[in-house]
Amino acid sequence: MTPLVALVAVLGAAWGFGSDRIAARWPAHDDGSVRAIDWRTLAVVVAGAIAPALLALRYEDQPGVFAYLLILVLALILLFATDLDQRLLPDAITFPIAAYALFGFIAGVGPFVRTPSDLLWAAVAAIGIPAGLYLLSIPFGAGAIGIGDLKLLLGMGLLVGAVRLGATVLVGAIGAAIGIVILLVLRRITLKSYVPYGPFLIIGAIWAVTVSRGL
Repeated sequence: MTPLVALVAVLGAAWGFGSDRIAARWPAHDDGSVRAIDWRTLAVVVAGAIAPALLALRYEDQPGVFAYLLILVLALILLFATDLDQRLLPDAITFPIAAYALFGFIAGVGPFVRTPSDLLWAAVAAIGIPAGLYLLSIPFGAGAIGIGDLKLLLGMGLLVGAVRLGATVLVGAIGAAIGIVILLVLRRITLKSYVPYGPFLIIGAIWAVTVSRGL
């Protein structure tokens, strides 16, 4: 473990704790309550430590790329916190990811979408994959997939490209399946319970940015 990896892991854990406390207050709960520290706090702190550390391990020798993707990872950690707390991915975070992706492309710091052809395929995937998931969700009724999830996929698709967006969805689906099985075994949920897909999708997005070499 290099000093940079250790440093960003510690700072990331602190950001995770701060994100949990932000999510407990923002967006404001309808009843004005503020959630106390609980298991979600620990989950976000752990994610906040691991994700930047993985990013540093991958891109420590590319400072520009590391800095660019670190901002994205920090935004994903905050989204992870808000979705765990409120089952919500705020537009104030999801929409700017698309603009950030285009900035990375124009500035030449985005490591995944480098050419006009890459951008074209990224745009096709960023529109087509969320649209396909939405159509697949219709038979399961309203709320089967969150609109915030689809907005996140749009921005992520433009940033990571078509192949890694597929990895995002795949890892998210595998994570959701494992999580649901564990919760069923522990009898924390039933087959009729609603389990949000957003947190697993965010884990998939972090995987795509920090670990994945493609599908």
